[in-house]
Amino acid sequence: MSKWGYTCWYMNTDKKGLQPGALIVNILIPMAFGAGGGLLTAQSVKTWYPGIAKPSWNPPNWLFGPVWSSLFVIIGISAYLIWKKRAAIAHFPRTMAIYFIQLMLNLCWSFLFFYSKLIGAALAEIVVLLVVIVINGLMFYKIDKTAGILFIPYFLWVGFATFLTYNIFILNQV
Repeated sequence: MSKWGYTCWYMNTDKKGLQPGALIVNILIPMAFGAGGGLLTAQSVKTWYPGIAKPSWNPPNWLFGPVWSSLFVIIGISAYLIWKKRAAIAHFPRTMAIYFIQLMLNLCWSFLFFYSKLIGAALAEIVVLLVVIVINGLMFYKIDKTAGILFIPYFLWVGFATFLTYNIFILNQV
């Protein structure tokens, strides 16, 4: 029971096992950031993006949605594992601040690259995102090894996206 005398259905700290409500909330948070990125991306994917130079190994557009959706679910599961241990984490607010910073940086990349069409700024920003993902993953790993390991696919995909952004930047220099 919380200090307020009740326990929310999604914040029940008395349960030791799976807390489905909390799991769903933790998955919905990164999915919401992803949806925001999708909204920023939608128009440019149809108009601007097809017309810019891309490397021959650029993945097909249909691949990005399923990959990002899967990654956001995995990130949410990772955050859920940390959330379950929050009472024992002295630096829980700082840990969650880093988590939300990397989610914001992820959203900002979509804004810079697709919405604003600032490929160079998006490249600089995604490098920062990659560093923050590493920091976030290591922080999570110190608290829960599984939570940290779940960040590996995210790191690998953003690493690939960084390399892709770099190549698009180089190919589109005027």
